[in-house]
Amino acid sequence: DNRVISRRAVSRGILLALLAAPLSAAAQPGGTVYRIGYLGNTPPTKDAASQRFHRVFVQGLREAGWVEGQNTIIERRYSDGFMERFPDLVAELVRLHVDVIVTIAAPAARAAKQATTTIPIVAIGMSDPVGQGLVASLARPGGNITGSATLFPELAAKRLELFKEALPKTSRVAVLMNAANPGNLLIWKEVQVAGRALGVTVHAIDVRGPVDLEGGLGAMIKDRPQGLLVLDDPLFIPHRASIVEFAAKHRLPAIYPFREYAEAGGLMAYSVNLLDLARLAATSVDKILRGAKPSDLPIEQPTTFELVINARTAKALRLTIPQAVLQRADRIIQ
Repeated sequence: DNRVISRRAVSRGILLALLAAPLSAAAQPGGTVYRIGYLGNTPPTKDAASQRFHRVFVQGLREAGWVEGQNTIIERRYSDGFMERFPDLVAELVRLHVDVIVTIAAPAARAAKQATTTIPIVAIGMSDPVGQGLVASLARPGGNITGSATLFPELAAKRLELFKEALPKTSRVAVLMNAANPGNLLIWKEVQVAGRALGVTVHAIDVRGPVDLEGGLGAMIKDRPQGLLVLDDPLFIPHRASIVEFAAKHRLPAIYPFREYAEAGGLMAYSVNLLDLARLAATSVDKILRGAKPSDLPIEQPTTFELVINARTAKALRLTIPQAVLQRADRIIQ
């Protein structure tokens, strides 16, 4: 009977609508379209690591019910390695009346904090946000900033320790840093303390922009270092291939801040996983869009760290990494 079929179809439609309703409500609170400002260093189109990071962030939002083009709009701005551009870029986002601003690393977070005291800011990868005056405390940030802190000072010191353990005869290490990033000054102090404890002389190579990189690396070789330590800075990540190639050309063992450097041919890398930070950021944005105040959201700290060793590079440099170090590696690139 056609009427029976029709009633069944209607009943099935109502059932499906009821099942779908909670999902729709979760995905589109109040039917509002929210505008997310995204302030980064390198466009995903120019760097594979930035592309992966951004993809994981967007996927995290999607899993929480925030779909770009449906209930969110993402306004993206990038500095292309020139930190002096951040104030103008964040001013654009403020003029667009975004509902939340996501920043990558402390320099972008600082620019956002100076631009607005009302728009929530989710700052990814801040180095010592309390010491830099970005938040009041990790447990209760206060103000309009939350996000993630990455323990970069402690991690940089640990890198130097690991490097010395892998290459015990090392006594002189060059440190590639961007002193224009206030967070790196804190990291540099920790590296100096670690160097004294390990009997390693460290000297800084200050590179403050992409155009300074080649000259800074060239000047470094004149000091005849036995190793290279690269600090955590968004300026260096998109240029990791050039840095790694320079180290290989001069047969200079090096330890880097992220696994992406080791994947590009760097000898060693030790740090947090950048993709974990992207997931944390998506979670924080979700909470804020659902009504949470950034002042009440504790600064997240990664709990897992990874040591990656490139065995091919060690072989090319004719280095024998001690078994005790290899056993601690989370990944060995063969």
